[in-house]
Amino acid sequence: MAAASVAGSGVHPQAPVAPTEPVEPVTDEVIDLHGLAGVEFGDSQRELVERGMLHQTPESCGPALVGQETASPVFRDDRLVLLWVSAPVRTPEGVTVGTPVGDLRSRFPSLTRLDAPEGTYRFDGLLAQRGDRAYLFLHDGRTVRKTIAGYADYAQRLFDEGHGPC
Repeated sequence: MAAASVAGSGVHPQAPVAPTEPVEPVTDEVIDLHGLAGVEFGDSQRELVERGMLHQTPESCGPALVGQETASPVFRDDRLVLLWVSAPVRTPEGVTVGTPVGDLRSRFPSLTRLDAPEGTYRFDGLLAQRGDRAYLFLHDGRTVRKTIAGYADYAQRLFDEGHGPC
């Protein structure tokens, strides 16, 4: 039986089982201070589930956005308050993971510098606030490592308390 298995016995599919073209992530995903592709800050979990935008998977640490593997939602009192995003998701100003920190000042002139507590393994941050919304860019001193968008008070609280989306 082992020899037959190694020799490739069994039924062979007549057509490829995987797509012949590689499936690539959408490269023009933009997160702004309202939200991301049909998901707005302030939406309830129930609303997002009813619209088919939110589901729970065994692999995820919480609810996940459908079709948005690079975005992690954060809810407070059943409302979407923050989104953690990774590349290729970018801000309208073109900031994404890997953007040089030096480029942020020209795109966001009024950044607030946030220093991670001494002795922790957390990243420093730069907060770009507009009204009650903000982007929080976590960085290693050279490049953006994570982008978080949403309500400014929750972004500040997240930075101060050091909790991630899980």
